[in-house]
Parts: sequence; C-alpha cells; structure tokens
Amino acid sequence: MARSKTPKFLIGLFITLGVSIGVATIIWVGASKLLQKGDLYVTYFDESVQGLSPDSLVKYRGVDVGRIDDIRVAPDRRLIEVVMKVDLKPSEAKDTVAQLKSAGLTGIVFVDLDRVPEGERVDSPRISFTPPHPIIPSQVSAQKLIMSGVEMVIAKVREMDLGGIADEMKRVERSMSEFFSGSTTHRILANLESTTAHLNSTLER
Repeated sequence: MARSKTPKFLIGLFITLGVSIGVATIIWVGASKLLQKGDLYVTYFDESVQGLSPDSLVKYRGVDVGRIDDIRVAPDRRLIEVVMKVDLKPSEAKDTVAQLKSAGLTGIVFVDLDRVPEGERVDSPRISFTPPHPIIPSQVSAQKLIMSGVEMVIAKVREMDLGGIADEMKRVERSMSEFFSGSTTHRILANLESTTAHLNSTLER
C-alpha cells in the first residue's frame, strides 16, 4: 500500500509545484509591468507592424527605455495605434521620433526612438482624432522605403515601351545589314583593297 501511495504523492507534489511556479510567474510579470517606470505615449504607423507585439521592447538609440503596452487599429481605421510605456521626460519625448526596426533575421520587431535632428522635418502620419496619450511622431521604416523604391522601379519599367524599343533595334539592325551588304559598301571595300595592294607593291619597289 505504501508503494502505491508514493507515486501519487510525487505526482501531486509535481502538479502543486508546477501550478505554484505558473502563478508566481504571472504575478511577477504583472508586478513588473506595474512597477515599470515611465509614462504612456502613443505613436501612429502608416505601415504594417507585423512582428510587433505587446511587451515588445522600446529602445532609445539601442538602449531599452520601455515596452509596448497595447497595439490596435486607430479610430480612423487607417493607421495603427501603438501605446508605449517609456521612461522619457516630456521634453525629451517632444523632440523624439519613433521608427520600426527588425532585430536581425528573427522577424522580431521593436520600436526605436531617436532625437530629431535640429531643423529636420518629420513626415509623421496626420491624425484627425484626439489621441489618448501624448504623441511621439513616427517616420517610415527602412524596410518600407526599400519596398517603395523597388515598386517605383517596377512601375517605371512597366511604363517603358519595351515593344517599341525592340522594334527600333530591329530597324537599326536591318539598316546596318543593308548598308554592309549594299553595292556602295562593296565598291568602298574594293577600292580599299586596290589601294592597299598598290601601297604594298610601291613599298616593295
């Protein structure tokens, strides 16, 4: 009987420990959010935020300064609203710009903050509603800029009259072929050969 009770006791002990660890982890995560320093700010992106999720890092020039609190579609149903809890002074946040960046090849995305260079204009998306928190303006990510450039090149190539260019090249080829195979060209070549032979005989004499 003692042997049959021992495995049940161990199973119950493991289950109790597992539940306790899970509860402690949830409490620790919740407490860390509550105790995290910083204020809530919001930024708006006019592009995909695939790879960004709540609790994703917010960095200031590579240094962790906060986390993403919430991600949702903006009231205008066009932009993406990202709420951040950031440890920045209001005066610092006012002169800061947010940008999406990827962490290597992992696909994980974070929000990177940087100071706006003096005199530089930030082309942040315009909003037509009242934001829930102070706004940190955003700028287009490098990935979107690259994709926009590729799309522009493809559009320019499509606009080109490739068929007309090919026909023009064929006409030039025919003209060159007719020129080199024509009687005038044959006479020129014959005269060149005659002159060359005459020069050779003169040099020999």
